[in-house]
Amino acid sequence: MPGEVSRRGDGDEKWEAQLRKGCLEMAVLAALAPARSYGLEIIRSLEKHSDLILSEGTVYPILNRLRDDGLVTSSWVESESGHPRKYYSLTRKGYDRATRMAEVWLQFTAGVNALIEPLLPAGQERARG
Repeated sequence: MPGEVSRRGDGDEKWEAQLRKGCLEMAVLAALAPARSYGLEIIRSLEKHSDLILSEGTVYPILNRLRDDGLVTSSWVESESGHPRKYYSLTRKGYDRATRMAEVWLQFTAGVNALIEPLLPAGQERARG
């Protein structure tokens, strides 16, 4: 029964957290696509353009893994505010990966959107890309 799941209260939010977690790497790569950025700029970009609210403790391990995988580079740049900042940039491999991830994401979500559209109340259908 549709209402039964929400009455149980057995971690209804877990699926949403897993969904968001699954797209973090793609979102970070996409945030870096326009230009190099430092960690806090990446976090702000993700907050501004999506519902992804992340802490530094989440973003920096992702950036380190992406760097280890050769998808981003990093360099320290002196700041006018006094302390240097570590800037991250996409490598060619990172840009190619981000592009491929975006293509797969759009194809995947188009199919899922078609499946879930009948579940949405009339007038709340999602726009398709």
